[in-house]
Amino acid sequence: MKNIKLSTAVFGALIGFINGLLGAGGGMLAVPLLKKYGFSQKAAQQNAIAIILPITAVSAGIYLYKDYVNLNDSYSYLPTGFLGAIIATLLMKKISNKWLKRLFAFFMLYAGVRLLLK
Repeated sequence: MKNIKLSTAVFGALIGFINGLLGAGGGMLAVPLLKKYGFSQKAAQQNAIAIILPITAVSAGIYLYKDYVNLNDSYSYLPTGFLGAIIATLLMKKISNKWLKRLFAFFMLYAGVRLLLK
C-alpha cells in the first residue's frame, strides 16, 4: 500500500506539472495510471477529468493572478465548450470501452504527430 501511495503522489505531481506547463496532457498521463490501478477505460477517463479539474483551476488561477492570461480571449470558446462537454458526457455511457480506448489513442497520436510536424 505504501508503494501505491508513493507512486500516486509522484504521478500526481507529474500530472499537475505537465498540465500546468503545457496547458494539457495531464489527463493523458492520468488515464494510463488509473488503468494501471485497475480502472476500466471509461472509469479512468471519467476520473481523469475529476483529477484534472482542480489542477487546472489552480493553474488557471495562478495564470490569471500573474496576469499571464486575458480572460476575454477565452469567453468565445466557453459556450460551445460547455455544450461539447455535456454532449460527450451523455454519449460516454453509449460508447464501449474498446472504442473509447481507440478514440483516446487516436487523439493522442494525432496530437503528437501534429505537434511534430508544425
